[in-house]
Amino acid sequence: MPQPMHDHVLQHAPVSAKIAVVAQTRIFESIRDIGRDAWDKCFADEAEDYGCLLAIEEAGIAGFAFRYVTVIENGQLLAAMPAFLTDYQLDTTLEEGRLRQILRRIRQTFSRFLTLKLACLGSPCTENGIVGFHPDVLERRKADLYSQLLSGFEHYAKANGCSLIGIKDVPEPATNAFATVFSDHEFAGIPGLPTAWLDIDFDSIEIYMLRLSSGTRKDMRRKMKSFDKIRVEKRTDFANLLPQVMALYHDTRNRSEWQFEELTSDYFSGILNQMQGRSFCTFYYAGDQLLAANLMVHNGNTLIDKFFCMNSAEGRAYNLYYLSWFTNLRHCLDHGMKRYQSGQAYYENKIRLGSQLTRNTMYFKHRNPVIQWALRLASPLFAADETLKDGA
Repeated sequence: MPQPMHDHVLQHAPVSAKIAVVAQTRIFESIRDIGRDAWDKCFADEAEDYGCLLAIEEAGIAGFAFRYVTVIENGQLLAAMPAFLTDYQLDTTLEEGRLRQILRRIRQTFSRFLTLKLACLGSPCTENGIVGFHPDVLERRKADLYSQLLSGFEHYAKANGCSLIGIKDVPEPATNAFATVFSDHEFAGIPGLPTAWLDIDFDSIEIYMLRLSSGTRKDMRRKMKSFDKIRVEKRTDFANLLPQVMALYHDTRNRSEWQFEELTSDYFSGILNQMQGRSFCTFYYAGDQLLAANLMVHNGNTLIDKFFCMNSAEGRAYNLYYLSWFTNLRHCLDHGMKRYQSGQAYYENKIRLGSQLTRNTMYFKHRNPVIQWALRLASPLFAADETLKDGA
């Protein structure tokens, strides 16, 4: 295992061991220094693999410094999580309204108002913040390894002047499994945006349609007639289309209420380049005009919708959101995939189309206990709103 560029080490050895086996927490500045094989062994079932994180790291996303937190024992990677450092505005997840307008005005005079230097486990560009373990790690060791990883990351955050520590989008199964770890480290939790998914436990689109309500089924059959006017093309590269895709991306992003990271063209091209055989992009044309692009990643079992970019002025007329939904379901059926994960937001449509939701929790901890108390008190204001919204 290579040495990290920042050699922050926290050692832990079993008291009863005859020969001390020392597990060390190490923070790396590039996932390249860890290696594809070592990383992917810890995340064997995850679609967002080493290649995905490398593409994110090398995308040049402004305002983010990426890190990789690991626990290593006898040269073997036992536990790992991606992480990032950034300046975080606490009102990022606030709904548009009077309060947010007031905060914007205050920030015009006091630029750092409600802005904290954040060290956060997870990635701003992946679906969940989960810890990965080497397959040889026994179940009974996982909580201790996770606790050690958190301790090492907290020391690193303090050494780098980060007053706020977070863990992004921990899915409900992990929240339950490691509740004691979060409690022992005095993290507070607030609801994040849930993840929508649909099990592909049907053999055809027709069988799937029969599971929908009669009203939804009738509406979908009407919308699917737009396939007659749309050309669908799947590619594993962008060729000369990337500028058009970025224009669609910015059109889509500008309509979003929550804007955390701003993706770059290197992100989109990097995903396809670094995840060859595990990613593709679907393009939707009306005549020769590109109206939408849908970036997808997968692990052979789960298909994840990473980003759907659409020309809002013209795309809605062709029901492109729904055409992309059925195109993705057909891809799952054609390639034997068992789950379609359609991500966060626009839940009303997704539930209407049969999706289920997995709750995510965002954890936070401020080094100052008084500020931590205040943040706990105010946290309902800053929690991501899970209100169902129609994004069609």
